[in-house]
Amino acid sequence: MSPPRKRSADPALQASSGLPRIDDLVDRLRLSPATGHIWLDGKRVFMLHATAFGALRRELIENLGTETARGLLTRMGHLAGGRDAELAKKIRKAADIADVFSIGPQMHALEGVVRVEPVLVDFDVARGHFRGEFIWHDSIEAEVHLAEYGLGPEPVCWMQLGFACGYTSAFMGLPILFRETECRAMGHAVCRVVGRPARDWEDARQDLRFFNAQPFANRAIAGIAAGGPTRAGSAAQPHGPADLPKSRFAHRRLIGVSSAFNAACHMINRVARTTTPVLFLGESGVGKEMFARILHEESDRADAPFVAVNCAAIPESLIEADLFGVEKGAFTGATSTRAGRFERADRGTLLLDEIGSLSLAAQAKLLRVLQEGELERVGDTRTRRIDVRLVAASNVDLAAAVAQGTFREDLYYRLNIFPIGIPPLRDRRDDIPILADYFLQRYSQLHQRAVTGFHEDVVDALLAHAWPGNVRELENVIERATLLASVGGAIELAHLPQAVAAARSVTPSSNPARGDLPRDAKGEEAAALDPIRAGEYRLIKEAIERRRGNLSAAARDLGITRAKVEYKATKLGLQGLFRSRS
Repeated sequence: MSPPRKRSADPALQASSGLPRIDDLVDRLRLSPATGHIWLDGKRVFMLHATAFGALRRELIENLGTETARGLLTRMGHLAGGRDAELAKKIRKAADIADVFSIGPQMHALEGVVRVEPVLVDFDVARGHFRGEFIWHDSIEAEVHLAEYGLGPEPVCWMQLGFACGYTSAFMGLPILFRETECRAMGHAVCRVVGRPARDWEDARQDLRFFNAQPFANRAIAGIAAGGPTRAGSAAQPHGPADLPKSRFAHRRLIGVSSAFNAACHMINRVARTTTPVLFLGESGVGKEMFARILHEESDRADAPFVAVNCAAIPESLIEADLFGVEKGAFTGATSTRAGRFERADRGTLLLDEIGSLSLAAQAKLLRVLQEGELERVGDTRTRRIDVRLVAASNVDLAAAVAQGTFREDLYYRLNIFPIGIPPLRDRRDDIPILADYFLQRYSQLHQRAVTGFHEDVVDALLAHAWPGNVRELENVIERATLLASVGGAIELAHLPQAVAAARSVTPSSNPARGDLPRDAKGEEAAALDPIRAGEYRLIKEAIERRRGNLSAAARDLGITRAKVEYKATKLGLQGLFRSRS
């Protein structure tokens, strides 16, 4: 077990904030006036006048209200903090862990946000222990708030708190919550913040709610929760010992704070209280059924049944009987009358998962039920009216299936009224520390294994891995590691599967020199020097992003061949946007 890392501010060091020299960060900052770009370690950044930021902040508060504005700024800061944590782990790999952590406060200063003076930093990543106290000098948020509103009763450094939470959570591998105990906007001489693990704050939900784009994020799902349902609109609860399962099938949560996760939550909130069919699209393992359950809980049908069926798991000969029901004697083996999934979901919600696996014949029968709102059981002549909200899910490209003739076009248009894309875990990296900690706590209790946390190199590996199996793969990896770890110890790199552990060693280190910019950055910079190439760059990039890396679909949009799209995109340095053919 690694020893606790402590750093207390020495009065003799206060002039330099008690932090290491910042030269290594400054060396990675590069200006490119010819292209209008500023690069920080190969990532594009920009400058904004404090008065413009103040005006934006005021617009958010006046138009959306203080609570919503605070949530938006907190989540924006959290995203920035997570990105800077990735940078920190690359820059000072060989340095003392405390010096690596100090990059976060130094980035705040380099970006012109605030000068940070550490009062106490006491942490041990492997034990999941963190205690931090910092003084913020000349906070930009406090300054612009004072200019617009004057002194007030509440702290106002919302974006900076989000940054501190996002940075430290990514660094520690578990949710860390900071609170502002003093603020210049309240009349104090400086701003002061205190941080510790979210589970160590008694009333953490009062602050954690600002990380949720919608109230239903990060709460237990009623249909599979222990201890009864959690009603729609209830405040998100921090997971802790009282929340954890007695069964591996009980009490699961829809967890996330990333922008991609929140975007999906916004879409669910927009459509939940309608009767519109919803189509969830996403790779295997992203949690489409959990999102569908939340959609049901947030709808006006929350008190009616939610029925889920995996279409790929039902034999073709039984799919009609399973969905629509069967009368006794309808075929050999039909020894009793049985209602189908549609009838069992009457007045509620029916989820058809992996709908792309249905045969064309089954698709035709499903289409009639959707169009007419009525069905006939197998072997029956009576027509039965049903009132079901249909939700479908697919991990294959249904538009491509239509083009290939394996999925009915008319059914596709009936289902595709309101598609919601569920992002893969590689696009939700800010959620990895929160998910990993949740699974660790869950399986430590379920298997009665007192595992304290993750070693630092394990956190790096979890953040670097591509996660082709998405959240399901992460959950399985953490459960396996929990069983392998020593009781009273932490999860080590050796407890991870080889593919996950190897990800840490292949993470590239950036160099601020022009030749070592990311391919996408070089392509964008070169495009900026040539107006014709700039237009081509934007056109191809937008098409690939719109089609989520599917080059064939992007080629159809652009009216050229797939090979030409791949050639031009590669020349422009856009390979990182490609989706694997596998």
